[in-house]
Amino acid sequence: VQLEESGRGLVQPGASLKLSCVFSGINFNAYTIAWFRQAPGKEREGVSCIRLNDGTLYYAASVAGRVDISKDNAKNAVYRHMDSLKPEDTGVYYCAAAENYFGADESAYEYWGQGIPVTVSS
Repeated sequence: VQLEESGRGLVQPGASLKLSCVFSGINFNAYTIAWFRQAPGKEREGVSCIRLNDGTLYYAASVAGRVDISKDNAKNAVYRHMDSLKPEDTGVYYCAAAENYFGADESAYEYWGQGIPVTVSS
């Protein structure tokens, strides 16, 4: 299983941003893809996830209403669209994959991308 994140790294406050996670080696009937964020000096936190077989979604309270997760099974991709970005959204964003699990518990995710740094600054 491999995952790779991509997207713009520097955005202005109030802007929107779409991150992509392209993966391989995953069984669509068994996996959940999650996005985690690690802000500078803080622990990594799970913020959103999507179950690949039926599209069930989870959003942490800290991002609900500003984040939209979607998937494209044909492209082996999951997307994270964020609106109204704030400086506190700055951090490294990771996508990760877990088999037979749905949720934001980091320890359940076995496969990780390398992470993509995002800076929200004017």
